[in-house]
Amino acid sequence: MKKKEEGYSASDIQVLEGLEAVRLRPGMYIGSTGPKGLHHLVFEIVDNSIDEAVGGYCDWIDVRIKPDGSITVSDNGRGIPVDIHPQMGLPAIEVILTTLHSGGKFGGSGYNISGGLHGVGLSVVNALSAWMEVIVYRSGQTYTQRYERGKPVSELQNLGATDRQGTTIHFYPDAEIFEETVFDRDILIQRLRELSYLNKGLRILFRDEREPEVYAKEFSSTGLKDFVEYINKSKETTTDPIYFEEKKDDVIVEVALQYNNGYTENIYSFANNIRTQEGGTHETGFKNALTRVINDYAKKNNILKENETNLAGEDIREGLAAIISVLVKDPQFEGQTKTKLGNTYIRGVVDAVVYERVEDYLNEHPAAAKKILEKAISARRAREAARKARELTRRKSALESTSLPGKLADCSNRDPAQSELFIVEGDSAGGSAKQGRDRTYQAILPLRGKILNVEKSRLDRVLSSEEIRNLITAMGTGIGEDFDIKKARYHKLFIMTDADVDGAHIRILLLTFFYRYMRELIEQGYVYIAQPPLYGLKRGKEVHYFYNDNELNAFLGKSDKKWSVQRYKGLGEMDPEQLWSTTMNADNRTILQVTIEDAIQADEVFSNLMGDNVEPRKEFINANARYVTNLDI
Repeated sequence: MKKKEEGYSASDIQVLEGLEAVRLRPGMYIGSTGPKGLHHLVFEIVDNSIDEAVGGYCDWIDVRIKPDGSITVSDNGRGIPVDIHPQMGLPAIEVILTTLHSGGKFGGSGYNISGGLHGVGLSVVNALSAWMEVIVYRSGQTYTQRYERGKPVSELQNLGATDRQGTTIHFYPDAEIFEETVFDRDILIQRLRELSYLNKGLRILFRDEREPEVYAKEFSSTGLKDFVEYINKSKETTTDPIYFEEKKDDVIVEVALQYNNGYTENIYSFANNIRTQEGGTHETGFKNALTRVINDYAKKNNILKENETNLAGEDIREGLAAIISVLVKDPQFEGQTKTKLGNTYIRGVVDAVVYERVEDYLNEHPAAAKKILEKAISARRAREAARKARELTRRKSALESTSLPGKLADCSNRDPAQSELFIVEGDSAGGSAKQGRDRTYQAILPLRGKILNVEKSRLDRVLSSEEIRNLITAMGTGIGEDFDIKKARYHKLFIMTDADVDGAHIRILLLTFFYRYMRELIEQGYVYIAQPPLYGLKRGKEVHYFYNDNELNAFLGKSDKKWSVQRYKGLGEMDPEQLWSTTMNADNRTILQVTIEDAIQADEVFSNLMGDNVEPRKEFINANARYVTNLDI
């Protein structure tokens, strides 16, 4: 029966004016109100300056975290217009800062090529800031205006003459909106470095002026050649970088690629300086052209016989690091996260440029071409071996227990969303976990020793490891070309190892495997690190657990009682009840979810820690040693 229309009239329709909609639903504009959204504010302002640089109006950008934690972004571009907007009757800068979908990125006259949120970036940052001050240096004059939570609290003021040109945005994020307002300089540095590589000749200065000491860094590059060398810095390269830039059909295509002796491909694509995580037509054009040109060269030079099948794209891309950047007048983004380039014609443009330029390189550098072909042919042999090994990891049916590894203690629940898998170090801890778990929804898979370092191994060798095969089979997703996250038997996967050096090593080995071969498990939030306590304090029947020295010392400092202190060096030292109550019980356990904020940074970390080159690993340890606590050797 239809409900009556009583209580629902025109007066019930809420109209959000100005920037109220942004403050009400910030996640719609910046993704989240957590750390990712917080840092996105900075990137939106920087993107405006980058648009000035792409247009040829700006050659430096200065980003600073001020002593009070606020942010300034300055550039020497044209400066935001301050004259009166003909339709709105307000200074143009006020229109831009207080109106969604306003700016110079729509009519085509202000910017030919732009990134960012296309006209909503600056106004969104203004709406989500406790306060914002803007200073414009334009036409020989200095102008300023202040805003609070998106609304102007002062008139546009002329501060007098200047010989500068450009814009400075100074803002502080609103604590009413964001979970925290503390900026992580490493996140900012990673993006600024990336933007420097993508915009050759542009100087980007960064300063963190918070105590105890000022941290300063400057970025400038000669283009993507520097970028690909940075990506390969922890790897042993087998060719020099292949670099080219070309304008074709109003599209600027810039590409750098270089081979290393590793077994994974790392391809990163950008459109108008925006990272296209889901790829798109430019990435497809690059891959198609590279596969065709390598095969054509191989046939032409009799490296592949006429009757031999062509090399597959994945064979040719083994050990490849590549950056593809396109500048497009009207980019069309699609995909789950709106970071997939959809312009159909771009595929043909990139395909043509890449084929021609790589063909020239191969013809001019026969020794390098030979190395590339030898690696690809070797990769094809390994792929065939891996295909046969992979058959062993495929489950014959979704829930056939006979196909599951013998050491797996499965749970009775058949709903993956309600099921958890604990990967446990050693049989002793595995025994305690099996006895202490909730058998309804918790499964246990003990590991025997350390698994293979997949960073140094091809897929065929990876699949020859019994421990890895057991893990793949237990998860049910398959691997490589067979991977299907919809077949995951558990939606929570816990790495549970000892709190010592060996346990940390096993954690890194497992995370390297998941990142290289089951990355979507991490991207979808399935992978966690279990955090067992380091100390147990007991006095009679009273027991307390602590996860680090600071917690322990703080408790002991306030206690006037004597306690028996136990330091847990391994999970095997805990009885089943202790392991359950401290580490596995969902009601009070401490866990860390593994996330990937930046694929380039993640790849660098795994290559540094698990690759062949020692020097980058030393640099990483020296840089991060001060953050280590509770190291048990």
